[in-house]
Amino acid sequence: MIPLFPRAFALVLAALPAVPAAAQTAPVVSAPVVHAPAGTVRGEARNGLNIFKGLPYARPPVGWRRWKPPVALPAWKGERDATRFGPACYQPNSRPGSIYADDPAAMSEDCLSLNIWTPAGANKAPVLVWIHGGSLLTGSNSETVYDGAGLAGRGLVVVSINYRLGVLGYLAHPALSKESTQGISGNYGLLDQIAALTWVKDNIAAFGGDPANVTVAGESAGGLSVMYLMASPPARGLFAKAIAQSAYMISTPELRSSRYGDIPAEAIGSWLTVKLGASDIAGLRAMEPGAITNAAAQAGYTPFGTIDGRVLPEQLATIFDRGEQAKVPLLVGFNSGEIRSLRFLAPPPPADSAAYTQQIRDRYADLADAYLRLYPATDLAESILMAPRDAIYGWTAERLAAKQTAAGAPAFLYFFDHGYPAAEALGLHAFHASEIPYVFGTADRTPPQWPKIPGAPAEAALSDAMSGYWAAFARDGTPSAAQQPTWQPYGTGRAYMAFADIPRPGTNLLPGMYIFNEQVVCRRRAKGGIPWNWNIGIVSPPLPAGAPGCR
Repeated sequence: MIPLFPRAFALVLAALPAVPAAAQTAPVVSAPVVHAPAGTVRGEARNGLNIFKGLPYARPPVGWRRWKPPVALPAWKGERDATRFGPACYQPNSRPGSIYADDPAAMSEDCLSLNIWTPAGANKAPVLVWIHGGSLLTGSNSETVYDGAGLAGRGLVVVSINYRLGVLGYLAHPALSKESTQGISGNYGLLDQIAALTWVKDNIAAFGGDPANVTVAGESAGGLSVMYLMASPPARGLFAKAIAQSAYMISTPELRSSRYGDIPAEAIGSWLTVKLGASDIAGLRAMEPGAITNAAAQAGYTPFGTIDGRVLPEQLATIFDRGEQAKVPLLVGFNSGEIRSLRFLAPPPPADSAAYTQQIRDRYADLADAYLRLYPATDLAESILMAPRDAIYGWTAERLAAKQTAAGAPAFLYFFDHGYPAAEALGLHAFHASEIPYVFGTADRTPPQWPKIPGAPAEAALSDAMSGYWAAFARDGTPSAAQQPTWQPYGTGRAYMAFADIPRPGTNLLPGMYIFNEQVVCRRRAKGGIPWNWNIGIVSPPLPAGAPGCR
């Protein structure tokens, strides 16, 4: 349709033949109004769904509340308009040329809001709470690729949340710990997620959702957040199922100690304070939020959770080893081309195949042969991409499936291996996050520089299958889709579902991958002083010798 200027449009209308009054009357759908414990809200009705945007779930963390745990809001008075998204949490601009670039229209410290898509007339419908990705640094719940209408059309109540990001969401500092009644700091973004889940538990029934049937889901940093929530005692009981897409079980900074080579979180905060030219926390709180966000990112500050003994009691790997995580059904997986769009995670290319082979032998000792079988020198370009993919994302996904199975909860593993012409032309086969529009049914709503997904029947069919599996899992804990193969739980047979051209079930994903990476991480954990996941291949420190319990 070609847009017309208002005057020209009026002239065109005047020239049209008269239309009977009855034909001019379109059906009127009244705006939905919900009386929730949090207050009365008016949303919008669209295609059989009721949609509510920008609902606040906690007090704005501004001024003296910056770097404080979220505080619940009192019920608001009157009727709140819920037809516009709330602003995103402060974040630096996306990297120029990034396929993920989708900078928000507005940012604010008053950003703790959520959106709800719910089927009209829903009652005790399953609830899916989506946590966006973006390295805990960028992203928002208003990105069009996360539009919840498609999944809500399958009978789910879909909730998407904002949470504090970057330095405003994850800074730990001795002075902040001193302010805390628990003697801890950091993890504010994670505490926001817990506050949002608490709001959902208290309010979602008014929107037609079942507070006893909530699935928490996320991709990349959202998947990391799902693991944090599974490990966090304050989050226990707030969700019944979990979905972790392309999560990464990295070693995590501890508040005051350094068991695995990471700098203590409080020390990072003290360093950053000096780097930003502030003398104390009051100085940091006086800084404009956009300025401190950009300055911290430019200084090299990287947000992560903090092992503080309370919100995150231990390293994720340890929590899952002990079976202390939330024992809920889990859907988990990763993509075959994760690193193709994240090449900064790959080690630098060696001079040649001989140099590569020698460096791997020097660094991996008795496991070098296993490394070179999985990532051979005969295909250096692929090996350099596949090794970090497996060490960061593949190992995490299968480890989660294995540990959840051992804890007595069903786990369903997937491997996304789908390509399409625009992505293939850029060397981005099954790149990081490329499964998201297939799950949400938003192939036509991806970021501006995302490789365009064709509107072909085969693409729509794959999206229909994946959306069906995800929706069914959120409904009853078992992923299933009409006229699609049965997705078996991981179990003892190491079952998984591959999504390439069509869903294809299999067993023993990438033989040797999980066992090898588990050995490497086990040795590093036993030795201490060595982080895991980021230091891979020719940038790996020398691998410690085998330890008790490590192969």
